[in-house]
Amino acid sequence: MRRVGALAPARTVLVCAVLLLLASCGNGDEGDGRAPGAPAGVTAAAGSATSVHVMWDAVTADPRVGSYEIYRGTTKVKEVPGSEHMVDVTRLRPATMYAFTVRARDTDGRLGPRSREVRARTPVAVAADHSAPTRPRAAEGRAIGSRAVQLSWGASTDDRSVVSYDIYQGGTKIHSVGGAQTATVVMGLRPSTHYSFTVRARDAADNLSPASKAVPLTTAPGSDDGQGTAPTDFRAATHRGDDGAYYIDLSWVPPRTDGVVTEYQIHLDGQPATSLVWGGTAPRDRATYSFYAGGKAGVSHRVRLRARLPDGTWGGFSAERTVTTGRTATRAP
Repeated sequence: MRRVGALAPARTVLVCAVLLLLASCGNGDEGDGRAPGAPAGVTAAAGSATSVHVMWDAVTADPRVGSYEIYRGTTKVKEVPGSEHMVDVTRLRPATMYAFTVRARDTDGRLGPRSREVRARTPVAVAADHSAPTRPRAAEGRAIGSRAVQLSWGASTDDRSVVSYDIYQGGTKIHSVGGAQTATVVMGLRPSTHYSFTVRARDAADNLSPASKAVPLTTAPGSDDGQGTAPTDFRAATHRGDDGAYYIDLSWVPPRTDGVVTEYQIHLDGQPATSLVWGGTAPRDRATYSFYAGGKAGVSHRVRLRARLPDGTWGGFSAERTVTTGRTATRAP
């Protein structure tokens, strides 16, 4: 992963040998009798002084994934069905840093590799705290295409502090975000479907607020594969640097969210090539980035990218563009 400043200049590049080895770099999520790949998009956030909320992206496998195993360090602490992609790990110690990984097991029993490790620190326990946070106010939302919705709410107050917000679909908890966050995107929904969402605040002592007002939303018809959360106006071109090598130049408009998008994943020729993270102020209007593409002219590449949304999930992919080293024009495939 590459951490960059506010806007990386064209000469500040990621010289990444993986770009030259993409033919041998699979994502491991496809079938042919192999074990499932490692879950991606894993996040962990403290839910209280004694619990951590862990989430991950679904893994595609053949046979399909039958279950996910969640590990704290090297200890397996939870197992959930393959249809679930989140879990609350409980009975933890306050004020402690924990590391988590996730593994997928297919219906034939094959266990895939561990995900990348994610860490979360539980807050300090508060003695004799029986006061719940106030109800989240002014909850509202909008459908983002056919498979996602965006929710936002006003901050709750607590006599100590709000540690997290839990999002419910009907009476079922489906998501959780940190106490400093007052918006999220819920993905993986069905087209043309009516949903009702509420939000509850949680403090370090596990006291839950009353539910916010219900937010009824209906997803759009059809299937858009998350395009409502994709970067827009995506452009790609190439240039030759002073060193004689070729570079791919990207620019795009970040997806519309209630939080700032700081991380993107770039796919080259159908495979993940690199990720970039803004270490300073992330752009809201238009972002640009350049990376190494080799020293040979006349080589064509397909490129697209997606954003990690403020809730830790991946948004939809941008349009795919094809560029050829030595040419400056951008063309759609």
